[in-house]
Amino acid sequence: MKTPTELRHRAEEEAARLPPLLARAEQLAGTVLLGDHGRRRAGLGDDFWQYRPVQPGDPRRWVDWRRSARSDDKFVREREWQIAQSVMLWVDQSASMQFSSSKALPMKGDRARNLALAAAILLIRGGERVGLTGTLLPPRRGQNQVLRLAEFFSRDADQDYGVPEHRAMIPNARALFLSDFLGPIDQLTLAMTKAADRGIRGVLLQVLDPVEEAFPFSGRTIFESVGGTVAHETLKANDLRDRYLDRLAARKEELSALCRVTGWQVSTHHTEASAQSALLWIWQALDRGTN
Repeated sequence: MKTPTELRHRAEEEAARLPPLLARAEQLAGTVLLGDHGRRRAGLGDDFWQYRPVQPGDPRRWVDWRRSARSDDKFVREREWQIAQSVMLWVDQSASMQFSSSKALPMKGDRARNLALAAAILLIRGGERVGLTGTLLPPRRGQNQVLRLAEFFSRDADQDYGVPEHRAMIPNARALFLSDFLGPIDQLTLAMTKAADRGIRGVLLQVLDPVEEAFPFSGRTIFESVGGTVAHETLKANDLRDRYLDRLAARKEELSALCRVTGWQVSTHHTEASAQSALLWIWQALDRGTN
């Protein structure tokens, strides 16, 4: 059992990490110029959104005659979609994500949590509810929810590989999972199939370090998991390259197949690439999932 001094020290450490994470996420979210209505679309609501030309099949009562009188065409007055969507996040915070092949690159976990928090900021600005999978932090709106998410994402887990929570799935919600997805896939399969059964569509973003794609090792090499539970020494690392790349390709195909079955979307992001491009892909993928 930890003493009060130890608990206070740990709390201070976590608090010290919180502002930089939140600041980075706010800065990243600011690079995607969507404003407060980035997810606006026609639908149920009271607020005016736009006029559009009448289309075949539109009922006569939809025509806005005052606007139509100012031109030769007829126009429909559309209202803004105002039904808030619940979006559930899962970010792998296991030891596997605490890896970077270079000091010039962020750790996979840091990039993943930065992307997740920036996406949450954009979603909440757009009027959506955002939370975590499971029961720990249900989807809510507001800046306080952003702070709660930032606090949670600032923690690391001890296990080698993370698994998504599959309890308390909200029907017809959306989901965003970020991980390297290099661990056992059975729990991911369980979570995604249960989600699909509840009408949840989502997005997988696989975050990898460039070394994990290239495998630039040769000669005597010791491979050790970040958590220190697995180690393997070889004198001819280059002999393992083809087998490793085959297994990585097989895992990517497993993820793609799982997404095809469940109606999810998947992409791979490398930590040497810009976070902005990954965030934009996440945003567009989540937006496609609401249509």
